[in-house]
Amino acid sequence: MSEAVAQRPRKVKADLPERLSWQSNRRRLVTVYLPLLCFVFVLLFPFYWMTVTTFKPNAELYNYAENNPFWVRSPTLANINKLLFETSYPSWLWNTMLVAVCSTVLSLVASVLAAYAIQRLRFRGSTYVGLAIYIAYLVPPSILFIPLATMVFQLGLFDSPLALILTYPTFLIPFCTWLLIGYFKSIPYELEECALMDGASRLQILWRITLPLAVPGLISAGIFSFTLSWNEFIYALAFISSSENKTVPVAILTELVQGDVYQWGALMAGSLLGSLPVAIFYSFFVDYYVSSLTGAVKE
Repeated sequence: MSEAVAQRPRKVKADLPERLSWQSNRRRLVTVYLPLLCFVFVLLFPFYWMTVTTFKPNAELYNYAENNPFWVRSPTLANINKLLFETSYPSWLWNTMLVAVCSTVLSLVASVLAAYAIQRLRFRGSTYVGLAIYIAYLVPPSILFIPLATMVFQLGLFDSPLALILTYPTFLIPFCTWLLIGYFKSIPYELEECALMDGASRLQILWRITLPLAVPGLISAGIFSFTLSWNEFIYALAFISSSENKTVPVAILTELVQGDVYQWGALMAGSLLGSLPVAIFYSFFVDYYVSSLTGAVKE
């Protein structure tokens, strides 16, 4: 009897780690994996819906009574064929790529020079200048496009990709400058001081020391600029009128909707193909993007 009583505490102690482990796993399932699963579902479902709609024939697309709206019974490439060969989608895609790349390069060059001057030259009032640049980013584009439209008309740039290339930096440069200011701050200033003592100029220091160390920050700013330029709608709608000069976000809405008739198959195909370049761009540079947010350069 005494031996059985003595063995009970040992059993309780042996079962305790298993109970704690089970409770910990259950808590992690409820607090981590379940919210993460919901987030992934909400995030990826639009892409799944676009993919399903793209490969659906019209007979399935407009007859949900006999067909499952979340699955394709008879896949077809008719919607993609119509988009690529019966519309000007290739030229819309080229216009979008041209505007996004040129705007990103122009914004990065201006942002690097502005961020380096504010953070490294340490002139009087540099902190307030950086704050003013960031506040400029908070101004909604819906307010700015009216005065910008007047300037575009006066300069004779209306209905040309150059109008978008020159106006997109107005909302790209402020945020990229603010982002690079924070990243330049993480680079040890002693490196530049040593280079100054060796006779290097500011441009040499920027090109050979600061920029190689700031590659993650530059990629992060580039991803941000490229994504916003690719998806921008208001300026592209206001400044471009001809069909051959339109960008993808505007063209698929204005050219593939005829009155009250929505060509859903071609619309979803255009949206899906238009989102692929941004997704590919992110996949190649996601490591640099994460390191720029966490701070890759430490003293």
